This record gives sequence, structure tokens and C-alpha cells, in this order.
Amino acid sequence: MSSMLPAVFVSHGSPTLPFDDVPARDFLRGLGARLGIPKAVLVASAHWDTPSPAVNSVARNATIHDFYGFPKPLYELRYEAPGAPVLAGRAASLLAGTGASIDSARGLDHGAWVPLMLMYPQADIPVIQLSVQSGAGASHHLALGRALAPLREDGVLILGSGGFVHNLRAIDWNGGAEPEWSRAFAKWLHENLVARDEAALADYRSRAPFAAQAHPTEEHLVPLFVAYGAGGAAVERLHSSATFGSLRMDAYAFA
Repeated sequence: MSSMLPAVFVSHGSPTLPFDDVPARDFLRGLGARLGIPKAVLVASAHWDTPSPAVNSVARNATIHDFYGFPKPLYELRYEAPGAPVLAGRAASLLAGTGASIDSARGLDHGAWVPLMLMYPQADIPVIQLSVQSGAGASHHLALGRALAPLREDGVLILGSGGFVHNLRAIDWNGGAEPEWSRAFAKWLHENLVARDEAALADYRSRAPFAAQAHPTEEHLVPLFVAYGAGGAAVERLHSSATFGSLRMDAYAFA
């Protein structure tokens, strides 16, 4: 592998993923070693949605438990990775044309700390978060990724964290078979990622089968487009699985 890390998209699934005995958890546990150690991580998380882009800039990241109704041990997890104020400033500068701002208080939501806890459990790598704009669509997030791509040259891992298929109303908590509509959407998305058909990807809401069913709202898919925009021409599917029926946990590298 070259010294420049790929941009990566992962599906973070349920907040309980660190406790769930599922293939995606095992994949993420091995992903950090596979990628290597970055100098810092920029995470575009589905769970920070703002009107315009924002990056957090703190000395040390607090752990945000942005969910309710789960078992107590989940709320006891902590991932207090150091922040990276200088990197946050550079990221905001690269995004200057988007009206980007810096948030000096926010920590890491579970879209960031759940996968990072599995990938880099020592919590010793500096991390900043980037917000998404779920109403702005795929093209906007492709442009965000392109603007941030120079960070990769400095050893920064650009990580999009969301869900390949994410419809909470359709989840089968008893773990039934994946429905055909989920398979069809995932197949279309995979084929167009590999083909690098950017026009189709940007217009996925109209072109992909069952797009609105796979993503009733877009916040869990747009981190994929940030990673795609930040990455290189080589597309590699790193992982593919489904849990709780239709909750797809696919992951991709853009090298």
C-alpha cells in the first residue's frame, strides 16, 4: 500500500455494534491494521447534520451518546481521542467556499466513535468531525470530498461513516432475511460505484431502484459521497453484509 491512505466509507450500523456478534464488527476490528496508522482522521458522520458544513475543533473529544433506550453498558463506553485544532482549521479553509464554520465544543457522535473504537481502539489518533447537509444531495457531498482530498497527502484518513442501506422502519430486530428491495438497491449502488458513473450516483434518488425505501432520508448515504469525492480512481469493496434484515453494512475504499 502507498503511504497515502485511501478515503474510506464504512457503515456503522446500530450503536450496539461493539457488542454485536456480526460480520461487520469483525471486519471493522481488522480494518485499522489493514489500512495502517494515519496521522489523523477526519470523519464525515451521518449523525451531525447542519445547514452548512462544520468541523469540530477541540483539544480532546468528548463521547456523545446520541441515542436512547439501549442497555446501560453502551452508555459507559468512552472514546476520548485527541482533537486536532490545526487540522480543523485547514479543513475549514479548504471548505471556505461552502460557508464552513468551526465548532469549538462538539465531541464525537456514535457515527464517529463506534467504527473508530473498533478500528483504532487505543483512541490515540487525533480525530476531527465533519458535518453533513442531508438536504443538499449527493453532488454537494462529492464536492466536499474533492475539496478535502489534499488532506490525504498529509496522512489524514478521510472516513465517511453512515449506512449503505438505512431504513429504521424496515429493520427486523429478530434478524430475518434481507428483503429483495435492499439487495436491489445495494446491487445498483455497488455497480455504479465500481463503474465510477458519477452522473448516475449524483442522481441516485431518481435512477436507483428502491432509493427512497433504502434511504427515506439521505444523511446515512451522503458520507459515502464525501469519501468517493476525496478518494482516487480505484474503487474497492472492503466488506458486504446485512444485519437486522435490511441494515446493510457495506464498506468501500477509494484509493
